[in-house]
Amino acid sequence: MEYDVIPRTKAPGFIPAAPVTKPLWTCSVECLFEYMRIVFDIYPTNRLIRVVVGNRCMNSWAQKEMNMNQLAVALASVGPPWQEAVDDDEFSAVQGLSQAVEALCQPSPAQEEYLASPAQDQIPLVNNGRIICLTHMKSEAYVRSLEECVIDAIVQHNKLASASELLLPINQCEVTLIHITPVGEDSHISSQARRELSDVVNSEVHVAQSGKFLYFKTVALVQEHYDLSSTTVTGIPMKEEQNANSSANYDVELLHPAAVHSDIMKQEQAEGIIIPSKEGLPTTTITLKWCTPKSNVVELHNCSGAYRITPVDVNSRPSSCLTNFLLAGRAVMLEQPRKSGTKVISHMLASHGGEIFVHAIPTCRSILEDPPSISEGCGGRVTDYRIKDFGEFMRENRLAPAAPTMLSTMPVKPINKALERLERSSRFWPIVISDTLVGNLMSTISPLPAFMVKEELTDDEVLECKKVIYNIVSLEAKNEVLPVPVVGSRGKGPKREEQYKQLWNELENLVRAYSDTSSQHAKVLECLLECKKPTGPSGDQLQQSPRNLSDAKIPSEEKLDTKQIEQSWRDLDKFQRMTEREKQELLKGEKSFDSPPSKKTKTEELIMQPGGQNLLSLWTKRVASINNKHHAEFAGRLEGSGLKAKLYPHLDNEDMEGGSNGSNKSQSNSQTLTGGTQR
Repeated sequence: MEYDVIPRTKAPGFIPAAPVTKPLWTCSVECLFEYMRIVFDIYPTNRLIRVVVGNRCMNSWAQKEMNMNQLAVALASVGPPWQEAVDDDEFSAVQGLSQAVEALCQPSPAQEEYLASPAQDQIPLVNNGRIICLTHMKSEAYVRSLEECVIDAIVQHNKLASASELLLPINQCEVTLIHITPVGEDSHISSQARRELSDVVNSEVHVAQSGKFLYFKTVALVQEHYDLSSTTVTGIPMKEEQNANSSANYDVELLHPAAVHSDIMKQEQAEGIIIPSKEGLPTTTITLKWCTPKSNVVELHNCSGAYRITPVDVNSRPSSCLTNFLLAGRAVMLEQPRKSGTKVISHMLASHGGEIFVHAIPTCRSILEDPPSISEGCGGRVTDYRIKDFGEFMRENRLAPAAPTMLSTMPVKPINKALERLERSSRFWPIVISDTLVGNLMSTISPLPAFMVKEELTDDEVLECKKVIYNIVSLEAKNEVLPVPVVGSRGKGPKREEQYKQLWNELENLVRAYSDTSSQHAKVLECLLECKKPTGPSGDQLQQSPRNLSDAKIPSEEKLDTKQIEQSWRDLDKFQRMTEREKQELLKGEKSFDSPPSKKTKTEELIMQPGGQNLLSLWTKRVASINNKHHAEFAGRLEGSGLKAKLYPHLDNEDMEGGSNGSNKSQSNSQTLTGGTQR
């Protein structure tokens, strides 16, 4: 530092005053006080720090001795170690670490109160601590010797504490060694990340130059040790000292608990507002813009939390002006800048009882309001959730305490069994009413869903599931409307065929989700696939007759033809009952450029499908089937090529013999003529 205030006239022979330098002791004491100032400003109580110099303790664990003025007086009385006293045990780092371990074994007032309470018998007291050593280390071997010193001291003091009621054993201890070097001097010791030395001790090594570099390292460590975050308030209007008529904008960086920014991190809106620290710290900060100050408490927003703050540079003019402004009773809103340009007020600065707090303001829905409706969740406004069904689902999967005997007798733990049941119950469970038909037709398909969730199915339960499937086939054959509630805007709902198609698809997904549970579950899936309409090449489901479900397992050519003929005649009768206009629209179709082409009916597909059966083939087959039931067909009609049958075709054969063959001929001819006269 230069303290030369004499004007420099650059005159020849002028000798400037020598600069005043700070020793490592002074830099270490300043950083120690800065560390304690930040901790005590944010946590006035329940954060205890003891200072040890060599083999001397400057304070105790009492809350009244957590006072920086008292520590300043104590350190001033000790003074810096002189060169002739450096090698003395009084200022040895080994003695200081041993004294720090001994201090950690001494109980604090809060620990003494807990030891005297009945809760000690239920929950044992855990004694954890941290040792921060500011020193200048000679070599890497000296670093290892200091770490071994801490390990040995903890082992010895834990033995003493186990045999004493006045001491506490150390359960966990973190050792932070800071190697300080003069500015510009190269360090022969490298930094080391945190590593585990034993079950009780963890150690890390930091290297920092004295002065501002040691200050930056100290502030970064206090943020890590006490889970603090940084906020930079930007755009603070402040008048210039030289010119009171003009003003400029300044920035002030504040430290506070990390919970202040929890909402910003949860909402993933921190992009663009996290920047490196403007004070030169090796950390990041979140920028918030100064907004209009408020003086009326009624106008203040509802807050979800209030946390103490402290400036990073407490002696700077912008920090001092901001502190005095807030202590005067004003409240300042802090705006969160966004790329969209919208104004979002996320925090507020205000003072209470002479202390300054930052208040977290919810940016979405305040937690002080009523809980949000389930219909206003992700994906827009959804109003048709299956809330009642989900309530039943929760009641069916409630947990109950397990008896101690169940843990030893059951092959599977009750919690694992409960998780398996929950997994089975939620394999197929649509959430929205409009997305499912199965959830709206529980009265029709019951008890199939309840049975499919079970681990094992009996034969009677399989039969009940098949009855449900046959009932749906019967409803579809009768062309009945499914009792589906109307959800959404008014208008025509889906067509009947589309509803049944969706119902069959959902039933298949439901049964297939549980088909691998057991062989009985697989039988239900087989029955469903047999009764479900097969899918044609165009993607539409083909019609299957529900009359002969018992014969579905043994299909034959004759049965399939009969079913097809019967269905064709039903479609033909339906076609004949149509009016002439409906027939023309059905056969010709309406060609419109404004609307998509209408879907062809089943009768039109059956009549107009190329390569399929027409009316002539249907009539021929019907006549043939009726004649086959009455008599044997005339052989001449079966073997002839036209309308005339040739009699005695065997007479043209020159090799035919007489005798008995003649009698056979007459008998055959008589039979042929007889067959012809019956026509």
